[in-house]
This record gives sequence, C-alpha cells and structure tokens, in this order.
Amino acid sequence: MKKTFLFLLLAGIQFVHSQELALVKKNSKIGYLAKDGSFKIEPQYKSAKSFSEGLAAAENGGKWGFIDTKGTWVIPADFKSVKDFNSGIAIVQKDKDWVYINKKGEVLKAPASEKLYDFNDGVAFIKQGNKVGLINSKMAVVLEPKYDQIKPFENGFARVELNKNWGIINTAGKELVEPAYTEIGNYFKNTTWARKDKTFGIVSGGKFIPVDGAEKIWDFEIQDLTFAKKNGKIGFIDLKGNWVILPIYDKAKAFSKNLAPVLVGSKWGYINPKAEFVIPPTYSDAEVFNSNGLAPVKESNWGFINESGKLVIPTQYGITTNGIAAMFIQQDKGFINGVARVKNEGKWGFLKPDGTVLGNQWFENAELFSKSAERHTSAEEVSEKSKPETKSTKPTGKPTAKKKK
Repeated sequence: MKKTFLFLLLAGIQFVHSQELALVKKNSKIGYLAKDGSFKIEPQYKSAKSFSEGLAAAENGGKWGFIDTKGTWVIPADFKSVKDFNSGIAIVQKDKDWVYINKKGEVLKAPASEKLYDFNDGVAFIKQGNKVGLINSKMAVVLEPKYDQIKPFENGFARVELNKNWGIINTAGKELVEPAYTEIGNYFKNTTWARKDKTFGIVSGGKFIPVDGAEKIWDFEIQDLTFAKKNGKIGFIDLKGNWVILPIYDKAKAFSKNLAPVLVGSKWGYINPKAEFVIPPTYSDAEVFNSNGLAPVKESNWGFINESGKLVIPTQYGITTNGIAAMFIQQDKGFINGVARVKNEGKWGFLKPDGTVLGNQWFENAELFSKSAERHTSAEEVSEKSKPETKSTKPTGKPTAKKKK
C-alpha cells in the first residue's frame, strides 16, 4: 500500500527486546518513546523506521543503516535503502542490487529467485519463472516453486493459488487445504471459509460444508463466530457453518469479549452471542472491543466505552486508522497493548485507560506501540533495479475486506 508521506512509509511499530517503543515525530525530528512516556531515544533523525527485532533503520547523510535501542549504530549507514528485519533478516539495497543481510550486516547468499521478498513467519517467497515457493531463514528451500501465488503468512498460514484455485499451506509448505476453491479465507482452528463456484461454505477436515444462503463470509478472528451476508443482511455463523444469529443487521463487525458491533438503520450498538442488545444502537460508528475491555465509539468524534456501555473516555478524539490496511487488521483502532493512539487538535498522542495522556505529550505524528509478533505486514516484492513494491494481501476476485467501514 502506497502512502503519501515519507514518514508514514517509514513508520510501523515493533516489539523490542521485551520493551515496546513508539516512533514519534517532534520538531520535525524522529525519536522513540517508551511506555512510561519518556524518550528512550531523543528525536534526532530526519528519516527513520520503527524497531523490528531490536533494530531500527535510520538515515544518516543520505544513507541507511540500523541502530539498537540505545541509539548506537549496529550496522553502519552504508545502504541506499533498507527494509525491516524479520526472522533475523532484512532486505537492503547495496550499490545497485537488493540483497539479504543478517543482524551483523553480513550479506547472505539466497537460492535463485527472480525477485527478493520479505521474510515473514520465518519464511520468504522465491520466484522462478511463473511459480512461487518458499525459503527459510537459513536460506534453504522448504518448498520448491509450484504455486502461481502465495499470499502473506498470517499466524503461520498462507493462501495459495494454483490454476486459478485457492488453498492454504503452512510455513513448512504443507497443504492444509487443497487448492480447489474460487476464493478462500484465513485459517482459524483448522477451519476456513471458502467459495466454490458461486457457493459459500466452511472447509473443515477436508470437507466443504455449504452455508445456507450465504452471499459472503468474512474471516474468523478472535471468537468462534464470524459474520456473513444473506439476502443483503448480516448475521453470524459458527465454525460448522450454522447460522447462530439470524441475518437481520445492515452491517456488523467481529465478536470480541462476547460483544459485536452491529448497525441497525444508521446507529451502531453491541449484541452478545444470543443476539441480545447489551449496548443499545446509539452511536454513529463503533469498533470491536480491545483486550482491555474498552471499545472506540463515535458520536461527532471518538471516545471509549467499557463492556457495560459506560462512556469512560469522552468522545473528543480522532483515533488510529491505517487507511486500506485498516480493512484487514484486527483491532487496528483503539487500545492496543495498554495505550490508544489518538488525535487532538492536529496532534497525536497516546491515551491510557484512565483517559490521561501518556507523558502529557502530543506529537506531529506518532505510530502505534505493538509487538512484532502481532504486526501484520503485506508481502513486499523487490526487483533488482526498483524500490520495494507492496503486493496485495488478499486473493484476487471479490473483495474480502473485513470489519471496517
């Protein structure tokens, strides 16, 4: 996904040696904020990326290298361009060529591939001819190129396309769902949704179970229920494909904390798994509950309610949203790992659950605190003579956008 501003292109938060740091911009310089609200690294960089596996890319004199959490240069700024570390490996542009390096800055010899791809979940794609396979972080081939497409791994599983049909593999290259479907969802508790010709259903134990009247199914996320469409309305199905909540809602989002946002007319409220309204539909927008039991809700602006529906933080903020990516990422808005990124009067900061502002500081820009293991990134392809290009994160065909908007 392309971004308009260089800062946003460079930003994304990672888990760092058991310490979370947020990339922030203050007085036109980039630094790194700790969870106590203090600067771990004072703003000093014109351009930088977020920490990834203990290292962050930073620019110095027009070249890129990597710093540690103390701001010490670990890999000198000798590269024209760099990408984040993942699985102990990063892609960098050395002279005119894109290559893999390890955390010592050593160039790694990779198996033959027409393109270089980012590592994710310990593997990276290789492309030979029109086929795609996998290598591991030891630069060994774990799956010979055989598929037409492999989509980015999510929690150790990836969608694959072969002869215009979709299936699912794991990071060892083993097929968990054979490529036999027109469209396919994520892999959750040994189950996925799929479309076979024009019929939507659930795939479990190698069997395709049609879902009665389903016109669309969204991915399973946190709970064993997901939302689906029938006769133009939204309801919820379980992992066996049964309608457990009848499709009577105009829109819906995922269950979390046994509560799901649903739209009735022009207002959002929250139902429980028995389809009972726990929080009446009174809001102009609403998001799923985060792990701390708070959910963003919107009147004219955004605030936060608890599980009983009490407004605990006033509706006076803008909240984190990552554009197109927000359609594919669970809980990209609201409280994540204890803080929520919000906007107020043109500045960005972090709220704590009690409504106070972290460090009592606001910034020109700020990126989410999040652990690298929870970060969802799109596969990015690098050609030998071009800059990185983000690839699609979903199978082609009908859109599979989830949860947002």
